[in-house]
This record gives sequence, structure tokens and C-alpha cells, in this order.
Amino acid sequence: MGLFGSSKPDPKQLVEEWRKQLRTEIRSLDRQVTRIEREEMKVKISLKDAAKKNQIDVAKVLAKSILHSRKAKNRIHAAKAQINSVIMEMRHQLAMVKMGQSIQQSTKVMEAMSSLLKVQEIHETMAQLSQEMNKAGLIEEVMEDSLESVLDDEDLDEEADSEVNKVLHELTSGLLGEVPSHSVESAAQTPIADEELDTEADDLLARMQALSS
Repeated sequence: MGLFGSSKPDPKQLVEEWRKQLRTEIRSLDRQVTRIEREEMKVKISLKDAAKKNQIDVAKVLAKSILHSRKAKNRIHAAKAQINSVIMEMRHQLAMVKMGQSIQQSTKVMEAMSSLLKVQEIHETMAQLSQEMNKAGLIEEVMEDSLESVLDDEDLDEEADSEVNKVLHELTSGLLGEVPSHSVESAAQTPIADEELDTEADDLLARMQALSS
């Protein structure tokens, strides 16, 4: 529920409530990153298993999934950085209010909120906050654009093949990925170092258990 039930909302209360809600959204995004990382570890284990079995096509699909999750995490971190910039501006606004001044319009906050409104996972809260900030005079009305989900499928076309190969190369210690297309068949016939992949899989399982504890 908004903060405009009364005709004259307290500016200090408004700013403090905004900061509280923004910090809550950061914690929510942190939890989402943890969930993505947990799933990413499972996919890495499956990819290493596919590599041991020389299942190149399966490994490529799993590599795309890992590339997707990494991009999702990058977008979440970008959203968190924008939220933090708004929180910093809220500190400035709170200091002004405590000195008896009114809430001042902020271009920085308006730009950040405009970007945050596009993130589907936090859209509802950001839309509410934008309306309240607009009524309080902190920002102008923000026009909503198309939503983006940090978990939406990324376009993994031919231009992304090199990125997929880099992931394969990284997670199989160079045994797969970053090879010319004509060498894929020969790579599939190359025995994979089972002990090396097993050790890496054990390390991933240990990290998963640490995240779950």
C-alpha cells in the first residue's frame, strides 16, 4: 500500500520507507543470484559428465544454459548497482529533509528508476515507488517501456557460438570448445581425462552443499 493516505505525507518518513523497500529488493535479488548459481553448478556437473561420455551436442546445450545464467547474473548485478545508486541519493535527500528542506527532484534517480522498471522481477515494487517519488516531487513521471526478465532466454545465435565454445573450453579444461568446426568429430573421438573431470565434479558438489547449508 502506498504512503499517500494522508494529504501531507512526512518527507522524512517517505524517504526512509523508500530506502527500506529498496534494500528489501536487493536482498531478493541476492537470493535469486544464489538460486541461479545453485542451478548453474548442477548444469556444470552434467556438462562434465556429458564431456566424459563424448556427448558433444549435449555438452553444447548445457554450455548455452551456463552462458544464459551468467548473463542473467550480470543483469541482476547491474540492477543491484542501480538500486544502490538510488539508495545513496536517498541518503542525500534524507539529509536535506532533516535540515528542513523539501525533497528535491533528481535526474539520477529518475534515470535509474526508468531502467529498473524494465526488470520484470522487481517491476511491481519499482512501479509503486516511482509513483510515490513522482507525487513527492523527487522524479518526473516515468514512462514504462517493455519489460525484461533477467531469466528471459538470450539470443544465442551464430555470433554467440564463440562464447559457448569458450564455456566448453573452460569447463572441460580445454578438451572441448574453441576448436575449428571441422575438428569437432575428431574431438569427439578424443578420450576425456576422467580423473580430472571427476575431481572438478566433486569440487562443484562440495560448493553446492556449502550453498545449501
